[in-house]
Amino acid sequence: MMSFTSTLSSPNPLTRPHHSSHAPYRTISFPMATVIRRNLNPISRRSLTVTAAVRQQDTAVWTPTPLAGVKPAAESLFHVTVDVSDSPDLASSYTLAGQYLQLRIPNVEKPSFLAIASPPSLAFTNGVFEFLVKSIAGSTAEILCGLGKGDVVELSLVMGKGFDTDQISPPEDCQSVLIFATGSGISPIRSLIESGFSADKRSDVRLYYGARNLQRMAYQDRFKAWESSGVTIVPVLSQPDDSWAGEAGYVQQAAFARAKQLYAPDSTGAVLCGQKQMAEEVTSILVGNGVANEKILKNF
Repeated sequence: MMSFTSTLSSPNPLTRPHHSSHAPYRTISFPMATVIRRNLNPISRRSLTVTAAVRQQDTAVWTPTPLAGVKPAAESLFHVTVDVSDSPDLASSYTLAGQYLQLRIPNVEKPSFLAIASPPSLAFTNGVFEFLVKSIAGSTAEILCGLGKGDVVELSLVMGKGFDTDQISPPEDCQSVLIFATGSGISPIRSLIESGFSADKRSDVRLYYGARNLQRMAYQDRFKAWESSGVTIVPVLSQPDDSWAGEAGYVQQAAFARAKQLYAPDSTGAVLCGQKQMAEEVTSILVGNGVANEKILKNF
């Protein structure tokens, strides 16, 4: 439809936006109280001491890396580019679309989990990781989106299984691939498409990308290139304006429900990333219609 994260917006709990970008459902909003030290009360200062002690025991490998840029991607979404050219071990730890890492900011208590939006090849050719980050008020992500070129963040090594495209290969045995992303969940889907999975050798590859409206939909400038690689883009807007003539509603409840009869289950695979209930509902529909569970790829 964007954990990682990116946006559907509705009071229906099944369609709440998923706020990671789109790492597994672990991107959380964290308090910002540790950012401005001069305003800390004594209790907060003691909390900082405890936090520092915990970090000393932290076995994760953290690599300081400078930001190469932060710029708007869509309403509430930002392109964040991190320079990893001086960190070859970090760059080489990213091998599969759908993988993610932890990013932390100095003096901010806890890290965020972020899926990497750029394909692995970009780390080698350009020396960067790119992310699509949703800015959420009061969160670490909001602080990150307010930083700029040259500011230093810390990255963990890349983790996660990513999307195992071997499960939908060779293309002649899996002619249809249905991709579903909501909000910032388009982030690792971008990596998948731009990494390549033989979409041009399949008869039917469709991306159902859900957002509230076009202003909330990132990567529209990439749609033409994605289409040329063999992926049909189906934008689905939950709150479109009167001029919208495309699909409306939610990817699992509207567009896909109308199109589900078009695929042959035995030769169909799927890739899902976005809001958890969306992924569960789509999985249930696919399996109920005969698609093998092992051919439904998720990055968590």
